Amino acid sequence: MQTEALNAFVIEKLDDMKGRDIVSLNISDKASFADYMVICSGNSNRHVKSIAQAIAMDCRAEGIEPKGIEGNDVGEWALVDLGDVIVHVMTDEQRDKYNLEQLWAEE
Repeated sequence: MQTEALNAFVIEKLDDMKGRDIVSLNISDKASFADYMVICSGNSNRHVKSIAQAIAMDCRAEGIEPKGIEGNDVGEWALVDLGDVIVHVMTDEQRDKYNLEQLWAEE
């Protein structure tokens, strides 16, 4: 799956899982490790974990094996590394605290 198609696929799946405030950032000119960073919020720790697990499962079903999944044990902030697309699923509190959108948007 091409990078843009993978990004669109992830956004669709996050929306299906009721992820909130989904943001996709093109970071290809700022980072060498990925082209897109997708960030969304979950309603609770359990919701964050469910979203991250569902993204990993849906990607595996499409033949895309995640390179890694971090933080899914606690559920405050889960990261799914899909290579060219990095997915962050966070509680509102963690999202406000780390403010990744602003951090990666700065020039």
